[in-house]
Amino acid sequence: MLVSNDGERTFPTPRRLLLIATPSTDAPHLPAESTQIQVEDNHQVRELSGDGRRNLKSIERAMQVRVAVRGNLITLQGEADRRSLAERLIRQLLDLIARGQSLSRAEVAHAAEMVAKGDSRDVREFLLDTVLVSVRRRPITPRSPNQKAYVDAIRNHDVVFGIGPAGTGKTYMAVAMAVAALQAGEVRRIILTRPAVEAGEKLGYLPGDLAEKVNPYLRPLYDALHDMIEPSKCLRMMDQGVIEVAPLAFMRGRTLSNAFIILDEAQNTTPQQMKMFLTRLGVDSRVVVTGDVTQIDLPERAVSGLLEVRGILSGVPDVPFIQFSHQDVVRHPLVRRIIEAYERAERSADPARWKAQGRRQLGGKSGDEGEPPVEAKDDAVP
Repeated sequence: MLVSNDGERTFPTPRRLLLIATPSTDAPHLPAESTQIQVEDNHQVRELSGDGRRNLKSIERAMQVRVAVRGNLITLQGEADRRSLAERLIRQLLDLIARGQSLSRAEVAHAAEMVAKGDSRDVREFLLDTVLVSVRRRPITPRSPNQKAYVDAIRNHDVVFGIGPAGTGKTYMAVAMAVAALQAGEVRRIILTRPAVEAGEKLGYLPGDLAEKVNPYLRPLYDALHDMIEPSKCLRMMDQGVIEVAPLAFMRGRTLSNAFIILDEAQNTTPQQMKMFLTRLGVDSRVVVTGDVTQIDLPERAVSGLLEVRGILSGVPDVPFIQFSHQDVVRHPLVRRIIEAYERAERSADPARWKAQGRRQLGGKSGDEGEPPVEAKDDAVP
């Protein structure tokens, strides 16, 4: 309140508020051209949006469009080509929802990035291929075209190699296929194995008996199993010998028949161990070998059995090698960006080393030219 010179009370004139519209943080400022999608059911719109619009935000980031929802109407704003890709993806996702498919944030984000990069394949081709239903009643399906090719290869071949970076679902999908085969009566037991090699650090002597010493190395396999089989049931099956989780050293001298066998972390095998493992294959058995050749924990200049076997078996029919890339990472979206950043850093820091590693991944020579590689000592139990 103010007082004038003549003693009268006056009130200041209220200032008008200026409202400034700020652009969305999920998509850049875009032109006004729009595409509208009419949806029949509100439930489909809610499922597509996800909690807090998280699915729509993933689509906006990947497609560089703005997605607005009002009732049953979805409006897309952006460049014409980006709107066209986003419309195609949204219609495919809505069809999946109409069929009763539950979509996770990771599945939507991965599908959006795949389509945004110009992949013309229909996301329904792999998201509808249910391998198994988890203990949480969620369908386990391939999340990328490479995962779909991996699953199909396991169905159609007795020996399959899955090679690629961390987080691409190599082990998880292989375990899902093993459990599905067991439930369908195609095999009588599951055998999961991996070499007991520390990840770049020396743990020293571990306490406990032999089983307790090797259990920490096998923990990732237990985690995958418990996501697909109730822990109490899984424990009973392990007690009965239906499921066996053991270090690779225990495989020597055995013939594994009527079994689904998975060798995980195969990049840490020696050539002798890889040969020993592959020759364990018995009648009516399947073998899946997984590994990441960028995370070899063998002693310096030791030869990886996974790098060597690709060159040896490249000409053998019915032994497919499925190569994954950072685009197939299905963990947290940041994992894909972290892997890409490491790859860029390694290329710029040492181009010659990166080129040599690429040759080894394709089955070329191991080690530096002119100097023979050193083979790791095979500590497998005779």
